Amino acid sequence: MIEWNALGSVLIAGLILGAGLPALFALGVKLLTPVASGPVVTPVTGARKFAGYACFGVCLLAVVAGVVFLAYGGHS
Repeated sequence: MIEWNALGSVLIAGLILGAGLPALFALGVKLLTPVASGPVVTPVTGARKFAGYACFGVCLLAVVAGVVFLAYGGHS
């Protein structure tokens, strides 16, 4: 018998952690990369820096939360 609630929970967690965090990290890298249009390179502005570092911060918090979760026994 299939437990649909458990299957849905695993699917959602897999999508968020398996695809969401790497995509958020990639967005952070993209935001912190200077924009080049021809020979002119536009430096990263303050708003882009803030957004990029915020993306990295969320990724770091997710990793730390995962380590803490596992250190305290994981799923009981």
